[in-house]
Amino acid sequence: MQVSAIIPSAGLGTRMGGIKKPFIFLGNKPILAWTLEIFQQCDAINSIIIVTAKGDETRCANEIIKSYHLNKVHDVVAGGETRQESVFNALCKARSDTDIVVIHDAVRPFLTKDMILKSIEQASQYGSAIIAVPVKDTIKESDDDGFVAKTLDRQRLWSIQTPQTFKYQLIMQSHILAREKQIQATDDASLVEQIGSHKVKLIMGRYDNIKITTPDDIYIAKAILKSKGMI
Repeated sequence: MQVSAIIPSAGLGTRMGGIKKPFIFLGNKPILAWTLEIFQQCDAINSIIIVTAKGDETRCANEIIKSYHLNKVHDVVAGGETRQESVFNALCKARSDTDIVVIHDAVRPFLTKDMILKSIEQASQYGSAIIAVPVKDTIKESDDDGFVAKTLDRQRLWSIQTPQTFKYQLIMQSHILAREKQIQATDDASLVEQIGSHKVKLIMGRYDNIKITTPDDIYIAKAILKSKGMI
């Protein structure tokens, strides 16, 4: 079975004050390097495609791939205007014999090999599988005027993370259909949901599998690294 990892890292870092998050050092290496090393070390992953901001391809090759000896990286692809378009660009560059695609945020450096393996196993069985954790807070839905419309049942709510893993043909079909119908979604699983023929399997994740988005997240990430004895 051929498994490819797609790592979208083409964001402009707007919420980080214009600093491109994948290249920010966390401890002794860039965030993107921390993330990629997990995939490099996972035997189930055959190849990696990185999606980087247009113009950053050479920087990514020199500062990340070569510096950290990431020989599973198959290609570095320029991103599009949206994350969805960026992932589609990478899907088009996947090896022709790819069976399973693991899509993971570049700035979630605390995923584990176990998450990757479980998501591949479940996607192989069900077609799609995503890492998630139950929400801790009470969630309320608002009306158009900013008043509470209703309180949602917390027992049925999950906070979605990555990796999100799919059979290649299913996720490619979902992206093509989204392009045809001009559907925009915030994650890849939502595109599979639009097809309606496949249920997306939830896999229990970890609360420390955070996405580094704002400057405050850097402090949290450093604390996680320290707690794991990684710095």
